[in-house]
Amino acid sequence: MPFGSLWLPVLVSGAAVWIASAVAWMVLPHHRSDFKGLADETPVADALRKQALPPGEYRVPYCADMKQMKDPAFLKKFDDGPVALIVLAKSERPAMGKSLVLYLAYTIFVSFVVGYVLRHTLQVGSTGGEIFRLAGTVAIAAYGIAWIPESIWMGRPWPHTMKNVVDAVAYGLITGAIFCSLWPKG
Repeated sequence: MPFGSLWLPVLVSGAAVWIASAVAWMVLPHHRSDFKGLADETPVADALRKQALPPGEYRVPYCADMKQMKDPAFLKKFDDGPVALIVLAKSERPAMGKSLVLYLAYTIFVSFVVGYVLRHTLQVGSTGGEIFRLAGTVAIAAYGIAWIPESIWMGRPWPHTMKNVVDAVAYGLITGAIFCSLWPKG
C-alpha cells in the first residue's frame, strides 16, 4: 500500500489530537493544579538572575561526581533540602504561536509514525478492530510512555504523570478512531 493513501488519516488525527490537547490543557480542569507558584517568587528569581545562567536544566544539589554520594556533608544537602530540578528557558515573553505550531508538527509526526507502523503491519481492507487497536496502541505509547521516566528520575509528581498518561490514552483513542474510519478500503 502506498503511504500516500495514509496522509489523510495522518493529518486529520494529528490535527484532532492537537485540538484535544488544547481542550485538555485550556478548558478541562484536571491540569490546573499541575504547577504552583512560590510564596515569595522575587528573591528566588533574583538569586537565579544573579547566577546569569544560560537556558538549561540545573539540579540542586548538583552531583558532579558519583564519589560525592559517599560524602556525608554532600548527602546532608539532600536531607536539608531543597532538592530541585530547575529548567531555565530563554528570558523572553512566551511565544504561544510558535509553541502551538511546533506541537502541531509533533502530533502530525506521531500520526506519521502510527501510519508508518500500520502500513508495514496491516493490509488494505484490514478490519476496523485491527486498525483501531494497533493505531491506538502506537499512539498511546508515543504520547504517554515518555512521561513515566520523568517521575522516576526527575521528580515530576506522579499525579501529573498519570494525568498526562490518561490524556495519552484519549489521544490514542482519537488516533485509532480516525485511522479506522479513514483506512483505505481496498
